[in-house]
Amino acid sequence: MTSGHNADSILPSPDSYAGSFGAVALAAYQPDEPMFARQLKSIQAQTHKDFVCLISVDGDYQPVEAMVRRACGDDARFQVLGYESRLGFHHNFERALEAVPEAARWVALSDQDDYWYPGKLEALLPHLDDSALVTGQARVVTPEISTADQDPAKGTLTDRRNVGAADLIANNQVTGSLCVFRRELLDVALPFPSLAAPSQYHDHWIGLCALAFGGISIQNDVLQDYIQHSGNVVGESRQSLPTSIRNTLRFVKRYEGSTRPRSICSIIYKTGLGWRTLMARTLLERSGTVDQSSCPGLQEALRTYGQPRAWRLLRCLLGGVLRKNVAPIRALEIYLGVILPRMPLSTAT
Repeated sequence: MTSGHNADSILPSPDSYAGSFGAVALAAYQPDEPMFARQLKSIQAQTHKDFVCLISVDGDYQPVEAMVRRACGDDARFQVLGYESRLGFHHNFERALEAVPEAARWVALSDQDDYWYPGKLEALLPHLDDSALVTGQARVVTPEISTADQDPAKGTLTDRRNVGAADLIANNQVTGSLCVFRRELLDVALPFPSLAAPSQYHDHWIGLCALAFGGISIQNDVLQDYIQHSGNVVGESRQSLPTSIRNTLRFVKRYEGSTRPRSICSIIYKTGLGWRTLMARTLLERSGTVDQSSCPGLQEALRTYGQPRAWRLLRCLLGGVLRKNVAPIRALEIYLGVILPRMPLSTAT
């Protein structure tokens, strides 16, 4: 393993992050204009004003650029990054993060149709003095509730929690649109590891990098509306078994090209264990021996997932289930990866 990064390079500067300049990275794809404009205006209305908002459009950027101008007027902080090619949300966020200026001290991620409360950035930034990444909580609502009713009793609240390294790898607690992190994490996180599967999530990867280099702080402040649509297959969605099966078959056709048994095994492996193995191997390759002070047990968790063995992985997953940090169905999905046929994983993007 090579050691291209170390914990000393990702320590906070003596100056507080409160009041500092940063960047909001927003990934857009064919947004609904009213919801998109509402989100842009909620970012524009933040009580913390010192930032640039980089809007990476996944193909056909001219209509989105016009939407931004209609919503934000001549506010120069809002910049559209136009690309003709489509890469999907994982690598669209990567493109936005690659454009973050060197002068930025922090980065916030944004979806195209959520709604930030005015004090979100102001509330989160001071916590970066002590942690590499901080996340708040959100009210989970449908678009109809979010636009019509600000009653916090409507909808449900997220329950992000501080967990150990093994449980974070198994079950992500970092939702990108809820978090802010130190810009220096990009030195480790970029380029993103890439896997042709629906399980590659930019926020899961960034959260794991943060755990290795400075730690994660999860606050209980509800700082935004997290919009969930009826068709969501990620986020806070809770699908029925028939819907889950249909989505699996759809993903198999998209990523594997057929619905043969071997292809189904392949997508199950990639979605469960494969993505987690790729993250673990990539982080070990980029960081060498990681700093245990920010998260005891991280090195062992990375070895468990980086070179998975049936008994060691089972013990790790059962611990997460008993701690109620990993759902039994998630543990099963991951464990199937040591039983089903595997394929080579590359850390290259």
